Amino acid sequence: MKLPITDEFLWEIFHLSQKAGDILFFLGFANRQEPLIPPSLSIRRIYEKRKAKQKFSNFIKYLAEKGYIKLKSLEPNQGFFITQKGMEKIFKIELGKTKKEKRKDGKWLMVVFDIPEKKRTLRDLFRENLQLLGFKFFQKSTWICPWDVLKEVQAIVQQYNLGKYVKIFLIEEISLKK
Repeated sequence: MKLPITDEFLWEIFHLSQKAGDILFFLGFANRQEPLIPPSLSIRRIYEKRKAKQKFSNFIKYLAEKGYIKLKSLEPNQGFFITQKGMEKIFKIELGKTKKEKRKDGKWLMVVFDIPEKKRTLRDLFRENLQLLGFKFFQKSTWICPWDVLKEVQAIVQQYNLGKYVKIFLIEEISLKK
C-alpha cells in the first residue's frame, strides 16, 4: 500500500520535535483504562487502533525511505529525527505559506546570482525557493519580484551560505524594451 506524503505531517513532526526541545523524540503508547463498553464495539475499537497503528507505521517507513526522516533504535522504543532533506522540505513548506503582499513603496526586489557549477544542486534549490516566494525569471541568473519578501530571501541566502554569490537590489522600476 503506497501512502501519500503530506507536507502537513512533516510540519507537525517538526513542531512536535521543537516542543520537545530536541529533533529526536520517542514514539510510545501509554496504557490506559478502557471504559466498559459492549464487546463488539471493543473489538472494533481494537481492530481500528491496530489498523491505524499499521498505517502510521507504514507512513513512517515511507518517510524514511524517501529520506525525510531517519529511524533510530533506542531501547526500549524506536525514535526518529528529521534529516537535512526533511528540513529542506519543511523550509519549502514554510516558504509556500508566506503571505505575499506587494511592497507599499511600489519598488521591486531583484536578485542577481552567480553560483558556480560545482554547487549546481544549491543553485537549483535557490531558484526553486525564489519561485516559491513569487519571483519571476527576468534574464539569466536575474529574478524579480513585486512582493515584500526581502527577509525571506535573506534567510535563504544565509541558510545555504550563498552570501558571496548573491546580490539583492531594491529597484524602482523595470523597463522592458521591445
